[in-house]
Amino acid sequence: MKKVLFVCSRNKWRSLTAETIYKNSSDFDVKSAGTENSARVKVNSKLLVWANLIFVMEKHHKEKLIMNFPNETEKANIIVLEIPDNYKFMDKELIEEIQTSVSGYL
Repeated sequence: MKKVLFVCSRNKWRSLTAETIYKNSSDFDVKSAGTENSARVKVNSKLLVWANLIFVMEKHHKEKLIMNFPNETEKANIIVLEIPDNYKFMDKELIEEIQTSVSGYL
């Protein structure tokens, strides 16, 4: 089973929406986290090592992961989705954008 981690800044809207969309899938084990100290679930080395595939919403999230967790991200498969912070949790447009962006990888 593929272990997928979704990352945004505060883990309240984008990555949490992505986790919610895919959490009941029998094909994936899905978690989400945020890069900020104020995140609902803060990203940590255990989560990064756990994941086979890491989706970040924006380029600066990837840069932050690499800077803060150089060992854990050295061989990690990190994909930047380029989804801006313009949405609320479970917005219809956000759901569509996430599904379109990740479908080629999942």
